[in-house]
Amino acid sequence: MESTRTFTDKLFLILKGLGMGAANKVPGVSGGVVAFVAGFYEEFIYSLRKVNRTAFKLLFNGRFKSFYRYINGRFLSLLFFGMIVSYFSVSKVLDYLIKHYELFVWSVFFGMIIGSIYYINKDFKDWNYKTYISLAIGIVLGVGISFLNPAKENDNLWFVFFCGIISVSGMTLPGFSGSFILILLGNYVLLLVDSVNALYDTFSDILIGNFSFIENNERMRMLKVLVVFTLGSVTGLVTFSHALSYILKHYKSITLSAIIGFIIGSLGVVWPWKKTIYKINEDGSYLLDSTGQKIIENYQRYKPDLNTETYYAIGFILLGILIVLALEWYGKKTRKIT
Repeated sequence: MESTRTFTDKLFLILKGLGMGAANKVPGVSGGVVAFVAGFYEEFIYSLRKVNRTAFKLLFNGRFKSFYRYINGRFLSLLFFGMIVSYFSVSKVLDYLIKHYELFVWSVFFGMIIGSIYYINKDFKDWNYKTYISLAIGIVLGVGISFLNPAKENDNLWFVFFCGIISVSGMTLPGFSGSFILILLGNYVLLLVDSVNALYDTFSDILIGNFSFIENNERMRMLKVLVVFTLGSVTGLVTFSHALSYILKHYKSITLSAIIGFIIGSLGVVWPWKKTIYKINEDGSYLLDSTGQKIIENYQRYKPDLNTETYYAIGFILLGILIVLALEWYGKKTRKIT
């Protein structure tokens, strides 16, 4: 697999990781959709499935090169490198754009998801009563999730571990937004804002030789939460990949139709015309994170008015569709070359 990849292919793989990482951070958008549309979803699932007993035997026996080749390490390392870079770069730009051009950003995502539905559906020919039922179930689940109300924050470590398992599902299950699920579970701020900020502050302290954070109970609590959340995420990533690999192998048509339905249902979450509901303090002021950003609690959708802004938004929806079509064209071109 790796021997056929050129330098350009590897660069594009990092860029796909950037896109996947940015998508994973935005509530309502699934990194799995990026993987599906960009044409590396099945390789991603297959590579994660290779993280198994055999892989750990190779690792513990010191056969690092064999372990790296066995799990398709070059592919995974380039992809995860892109995701990590994304979190500290592209996703920050995305945060800025959502803050100042929220309607247009959501319009692009909405268009990309419409394009994704077209992309997945156009080559799917196995429609029968089973796949139609699976499609309907996927739509109902997707729509149902979009209208749930968020729970309260819970820092119980077992629940945090469970949140890690669920949140990472957005990478393996197209249409399922892990970050939006964290909002519904009440732990979006705790796990993707507060604990990450604690890690950032800790690294900053270590770089200047300041280890006083060890006596900071709140900092240590946040770091413990982040470690447990990370362990849950890794567990979920490997577990979901094994389950999906088996399901795709034995029930591919039913699985794909359910994914199509789930993505259709997720359109309600990324509906561009919505009012953002922010968390409020007891005194009525907005609850802010460490960077001064207002913390999102949920969204309230509304019907758009016919005005210039709406026409611009429609234009950005079309742009989102074109982005997906361009990715599809690139994927076809790459497959022909290889």
